[in-house]
Amino acid sequence: MAPDLLLKAALLGLVEGATEFIPVSSTGHLIVVSRWLDLVDERAKTFDIFIQLGAILAVVWLYRARLLQMARSLGSGGGSGRLALNLAIAFLPAALVGFLAHDWIKEHLFTTTVVALAFVVGGVLILVIERWAPRSSVSDLQAIPAPTALGVGIAQVLSLVPGTSRSAATILGGYGLGLSRVTATEFSFLLAIPVMLAATLYDLLKSWSILAPSDAPVFAVGFVVSFLAALVVVRGFLVYVSRHSFAAFAWYRIGFGILLLLFMKG
Repeated sequence: MAPDLLLKAALLGLVEGATEFIPVSSTGHLIVVSRWLDLVDERAKTFDIFIQLGAILAVVWLYRARLLQMARSLGSGGGSGRLALNLAIAFLPAALVGFLAHDWIKEHLFTTTVVALAFVVGGVLILVIERWAPRSSVSDLQAIPAPTALGVGIAQVLSLVPGTSRSAATILGGYGLGLSRVTATEFSFLLAIPVMLAATLYDLLKSWSILAPSDAPVFAVGFVVSFLAALVVVRGFLVYVSRHSFAAFAWYRIGFGILLLLFMKG
């Protein structure tokens, strides 16, 4: 196994773990960095999907106690049971649209131009929402109303466009619907588990035939680095949003998107 390939896998794992749960689009960054590293074949695209599992596992580890509590309370009327139900409600819209449009999206929208435009538009929308400064009426995950959870799920459909960012859509969707910054962020983290797990496993099942045993070290390196990077970022991001607005991410998105439009094609 060529050391440079393992280094590229580690770099992509770092990009995935660092960007998956903040509102800047991990998919958009992976598309750009993969092109820069000249890793653009179908196997490379499957690698980009696979390393999402590392980031997902980081959230599962950090929220393991709450997840176990939800599992034990399934079918009950308690707060943990309501949270589990709300996650299921929020999961459905993107899952349905993603299942129906998966192949079309992957074939037509995974381009640098689409990513760049989504970066800019998403950044502008974040600034608009911050200027609007919606009133936060829910600061407890277990108190989220079901209609709000559905609204977050509908907002998540926008994230099927590469460059939009699943985290941006769900966090800003929840914030705009009355959740506090921290509550919207944590709900987004938990919602990522079923959404990303379903999308990743579905894509891997479709792409399994193009993989070979020799790919295992590359995939393992990307997976581990993604897991470790996500552990650090998730913890830090929660501290950040408890004290700051999302404006910095908006300006980053706009600047990065403009640079892509100016210097990259395709």
